[in-house]
Amino acid sequence: MGALRLTSLRLRLVVVFALVALIAAAAASGIAYWINRDAVLTRAQDAALNDFRDSLGDTAGSVSRRTSCDELQDAADAMANSAERYEVVLISRRTGGPPCRAASHGDFTLDDVPRTLRTAVNRKREVDAANPAEYHLYWQRIDLDGEPYLVSGATVIDEGGRPAPTGYMLKSLAAERDDLSSLAWSLGIATALALVGSALLAQAAATTVLRPVQRLGDAARRLGEGKLNTRLQVSGTDELAELSRTFNRTAAALEKRVAELSAREESSRRFVADMSHELRTPLTAITAVTEVLEEEADSLDPMIAPAVGLVVSETRRLNDLVENLMEVTRFDAGTARLVLDDVDVADQVTACVDARAWLDAVELDADRGVMARLDPRRLDVILANLIGNALKHGGSPVRVSVRTGKPGAATARRAAGGDELVIRVSDNGPGIPEDVLPHVFDRFYKASASRPRSEGSGLGLSIALENAHIHGGRITAENAPGGGAVFTLRLPRDASRLAPDRDRDDYRDPDRGAGQELDQESGQDGTRGGAGTGTGGEGDR
Repeated sequence: MGALRLTSLRLRLVVVFALVALIAAAAASGIAYWINRDAVLTRAQDAALNDFRDSLGDTAGSVSRRTSCDELQDAADAMANSAERYEVVLISRRTGGPPCRAASHGDFTLDDVPRTLRTAVNRKREVDAANPAEYHLYWQRIDLDGEPYLVSGATVIDEGGRPAPTGYMLKSLAAERDDLSSLAWSLGIATALALVGSALLAQAAATTVLRPVQRLGDAARRLGEGKLNTRLQVSGTDELAELSRTFNRTAAALEKRVAELSAREESSRRFVADMSHELRTPLTAITAVTEVLEEEADSLDPMIAPAVGLVVSETRRLNDLVENLMEVTRFDAGTARLVLDDVDVADQVTACVDARAWLDAVELDADRGVMARLDPRRLDVILANLIGNALKHGGSPVRVSVRTGKPGAATARRAAGGDELVIRVSDNGPGIPEDVLPHVFDRFYKASASRPRSEGSGLGLSIALENAHIHGGRITAENAPGGGAVFTLRLPRDASRLAPDRDRDDYRDPDRGAGQELDQESGQDGTRGGAGTGTGGEGDR
């Protein structure tokens, strides 16, 4: 199981505050406990030892070697009646007889005294300047049956300087233990309260800090969604307020810049559209003249025939470029519309290939009767560009396969669901260079910088991709494992949801006015020839 990751800034702040408070409270509680523990035990210990020393000196000190065991027992009982409430064992070395032991009423015996303590109590020391007495008082804290006790012992010297009785004292420290346990519980509760208080304080501090950050995040999200008029209400003079002011200044500068760029883009788009329309009239006249010249080419002077051929080819190329630019302008302006019809996909592919005299160079693998509700004109544009591009750069034979299946994730998101139409166009050429592959659908992209001017406009595949997008589909390009390029077109079989104007029978150019229909017999908007329905140009690969 992976480690828990604290991804929330609020949670991290609360955890940090709580940890700091816990460490501080635990350290303070621990120090307070040990100080109080030492003080309580020292006070109880000193009181008991002082009382035992005084009592042993006053009571047992008067006991001589000739004292009987009964008198020794009376002395032990008298010592045990102290206010300190301890138990006593006295041992007297009698003259001419065995030692006598006397214990106060209780369970305390000499066996309860640690051996090391008894050894220290009975050891006689040399008297010198640093040690004024032969025997000393010794003590030790022990546990008996799980209960804490203080045990102490000393040897008394009689009037003759000889060891008299040896006394041992046992005092219970249970009361002190209970007091320390109560203190520990109190400190533990105080630590828990400090932890809860720190968490509440951290929550309040996090709310104060994170609320402006959250507002800033929401504003940045709206700004990223294109709402460039988003601004933050600023109050205060702290760092977060300054950050909000910086955001507002940045948003204002971005809005101004985007407005300028949009105005320039609109102006450029308008210029391209206007230029394309303005060129159509003289191009129509020039095209008519070139057609006449082409028909009379056999009767022209051989010296000028090449020039006439060049004029004819360049006029057609210019006408194709104008039509492509007009189509691109419609896509950029968002005015391109679908005119749907029920088409037999296999018949549509055959018609596209037959209209351009590619039957001998194209192999069709498609079942008849595969119906789809699409825009036939735009489907023709897509097929013409893909097949023509494959013929020009890959060479024949070009294989076109038509299949149906369930839609992929990308198509399903854009289409209404249902079956998906898959058309693959593959060739037998060398394939597409890996550095060119990501750019094959870019506008005016030239695969070779040494050939900036080619027969195509560099817009064919880009227009094919836009036509696929308007259907809710997509086009992908890849290299086949055995060689050759493969372009895959995926379209929903029913694009009705994407065509709000599908009930219209005509297709009108919004850049030319509502009452002017496009010429269905020429260029990009027809189904006969032209760059718009042709190969897409040399620059596409």
